Amino acid sequence: MPKANPLVASLPATTPFVGPERLERENGRPFRARLGANECNFGCSPGAIAAMDKAARDEVWKYCDPEIHELRAALARHLGVSADEIVVGAGIDNLLGLTVRIFSDSGGAIVTSAGAYPTFNYHVAGYGRRLVTVPYCDDKEDLDALASAANRENAKIVYLSNPDNPMGTWWSGAAIEAFMDALPAETLLILDEAYGELAPESALPAIDTGRGNVLRMRTFSKAYGLAGLRVGYLFGPAELCAEYHKVRDHFGVNTMAQHAAIAALADRQWLAQVTMQVEAARKHIAAIGTANGLHPLPSATNFVTLDCGRDGEHATRILNELNARGVFIRKPGGPGIDRCIRVSCGLPHELDHFEAMLPEALKAAG
Repeated sequence: MPKANPLVASLPATTPFVGPERLERENGRPFRARLGANECNFGCSPGAIAAMDKAARDEVWKYCDPEIHELRAALARHLGVSADEIVVGAGIDNLLGLTVRIFSDSGGAIVTSAGAYPTFNYHVAGYGRRLVTVPYCDDKEDLDALASAANRENAKIVYLSNPDNPMGTWWSGAAIEAFMDALPAETLLILDEAYGELAPESALPAIDTGRGNVLRMRTFSKAYGLAGLRVGYLFGPAELCAEYHKVRDHFGVNTMAQHAAIAALADRQWLAQVTMQVEAARKHIAAIGTANGLHPLPSATNFVTLDCGRDGEHATRILNELNARGVFIRKPGGPGIDRCIRVSCGLPHELDHFEAMLPEALKAAG
């Protein structure tokens, strides 16, 4: 039989996340509260649904536009940049893999935080790069430590999410800009802003594609409620964006996804409504946690991280007990932050079920 190359052969046959569907198969029943994947349980814009319906009737028999022209033009107007400064991909995950492939070499150092978004690490390992991690500090990514590691290791790439996944915490836009200034000019910063639409305006730096070593990534999976369609985008210098077109899957963002994203972007009223629903859900989750002796961390995302007050094993027991009671959640995995669980913003009946089951889960977890 043919054999995989040594790099691929050395990797574990696994995925960065265990999906709720697998757990449902193992449990033999669906979850009553799907609160683990940071999806938008409130749904997507009616305009996006109408656009998908029309595309399903009229256009899915055709190949999609490989240049993604209309969506890039809409994003350019939205951001106030040129369409040449935007790349659209099949979710941020797709763009992360491309970025590692394009802007680093085999064995090159790539810096991130220990316990940050695991799919990024998956791509770093898959392309044979060297991962360098620094610990969180006070439940936030340590900007000084990340900059120091980038300079020390001559890093090709630094990955930072702001607002942060999995903790929900955030830095101000001014702090992020100072962090950009502290990086070597030849080190690429991936600034993951997947939750940017749900954050305070002060958390986002001013848009400046003139920074030659910064690419910012955003998604339609969170606030816009299109996670199942897989649409993400990045923006930055046109010279960097041009490199993606040499290797990306030009038909990777399908017709239905392109039309839905354009309609979702235009529906500012729906986005405002979702933002209010997320805020209400964050307060509800925080209140549930507090009532049960857990400490909610401040959140600028569509989830709330709850400090369980002990260690990672205890938090894992709580997660498993909730799973057994029909509540799907996840938890941070890095050292020091693994004492927490993470609960996505859900519909009122989902949070009510979480509220009812949490005391039982805490008691069973000891």
